[in-house]
Amino acid sequence: MKNSPVVIIGNTGKTGSRVQQRLESMNINTRGVSRSSTPVFDWEQPDTWHEALAGAQALYVSYQPDLAVPNAAKDIQALTEVAKAAGTKHVVLLSGRGEPGAQRAEKILELSGLDWNVVRASWFMQNFSESFMREGIVSGTLALPADHVLEPFVDADDIADVAVAMLTKPELRNRVAEVTGPRAITFAEGVDIIAKATNTCIDYQPLTIDQFIDALKQESTPDDILWLMRELFTNVLDGRNTPITTGVSDVLGRPATSFRDYARRAARIGAWGAFGNLEETA
Repeated sequence: MKNSPVVIIGNTGKTGSRVQQRLESMNINTRGVSRSSTPVFDWEQPDTWHEALAGAQALYVSYQPDLAVPNAAKDIQALTEVAKAAGTKHVVLLSGRGEPGAQRAEKILELSGLDWNVVRASWFMQNFSESFMREGIVSGTLALPADHVLEPFVDADDIADVAVAMLTKPELRNRVAEVTGPRAITFAEGVDIIAKATNTCIDYQPLTIDQFIDALKQESTPDDILWLMRELFTNVLDGRNTPITTGVSDVLGRPATSFRDYARRAARIGAWGAFGNLEETA
């Protein structure tokens, strides 16, 4: 199995790309798969899974669009069967906090007979810089249906470091790492921290969930994503996930990255464009 690849499902995503980069820097054989890879891996086309997983020693799995969606548990069940048929021994699953669908998927993996790990993550800091919130930050106004809720945003680099440790250290197998940042903040506080890091003005505008969904409909957002956004902003972001955890430090022996450090780093590399004086340290 030494030369068998670690397959990264979702290698073009925020965590999958980072996991693959780290493994490759360790001279570990990898195979990143997605809808645009060769071989193809498409969650909606199970007939693509067998070739994508052939000969894999281990998997890193980032499910799209989110484990909260109704089909997720069924897909994870089917994936574990394909993985076992391919000779895979170990699966690391990226999961979400406070999502009943994610909990069902986790339990399926735990009972699969494979060695397993779950990285159960809070909302990514990179949603502000590499995902759907970036446009609002760059335009100067981020409008979301999240007013006073506190979320301990976690750095995708921390998630990747935890996942790689689990993939490469047998003593960490068969356990859950619930990972958060070191402090819970509101979305408005996150925007303020980014504004200081970029030395510019960015407003945060709270919306109702219906206003938010209506705006997405005007952009022709698919129905399944509309459902997911409503689920995330009304159920997952209801305060249940405010408590911080020690998951990052438990696995890595170092503190989780703060939102302020994330924002400064992202600003330095131009995540939101060439804003102001990026040496701002406020």
